Amino acid sequence: MKFFTRKRFFQLLRFGIVGIIAAVIHYGIYWIFLRWINPTFAYSIGYAVSFVINFFLSSFFTFKIRPDIVKGIGFAFSHGINFLLHICLLNVFLFFGIPKTYAPIPVFAIAVPINFILVHTALTRNKKNAKSINSDPGV
Repeated sequence: MKFFTRKRFFQLLRFGIVGIIAAVIHYGIYWIFLRWINPTFAYSIGYAVSFVINFFLSSFFTFKIRPDIVKGIGFAFSHGINFLLHICLLNVFLFFGIPKTYAPIPVFAIAVPINFILVHTALTRNKKNAKSINSDPGV
């Protein structure tokens, strides 16, 4: 089975769109709360809000599947790992002197490709038994 198929290309494209939306929401909330609270807490609040939006956009738009509790748990687990990666990287970049307003940018650059693999696995590992919302298997 080839990893880079036409279907996977469009999944990656849609994942990128959803990722940009989630990152803008995440960063916007981080930036707003950064004025009043610790960067790690501000980052965590932004992550939590973008997580909910990301789950539904990833399900309906990126992978074209119906969300359910099992997929939600898998998505939450994959994002739990991703969250820990984000927090560790954020604090590493802050430790090395990157300003707190810019520290999330390299975090996103590193964590997003890893997140695609985690989310793809969580939402599509049982694709044969999953209910698709799109009858066209090509896109």
